[in-house]
Amino acid sequence: MTIKHDNVCTITCTDNDKVLEVEVDNFKDKESMDVYVATNRIKMRWNGRTYVGNSSGLEFTTLGPKTFNVKNGRY
Repeated sequence: MTIKHDNVCTITCTDNDKVLEVEVDNFKDKESMDVYVATNRIKMRWNGRTYVGNSSGLEFTTLGPKTFNVKNGRY
């Protein structure tokens, strides 16, 4: 089995509680990831519980993308 992750996730702005759906790139589980909002990149870092990133003076948090277990080989 291999673990795959979704290429989209939702992030929440902690300043105004708005929720956005963003594209995920360079995902490293429990380490870091990059998300893209309207061609703007936000670097997110794992703080032990959530991913946290800053852009344009706003703070964003997320639990990360959904993960899927994919079976390899025979069924």
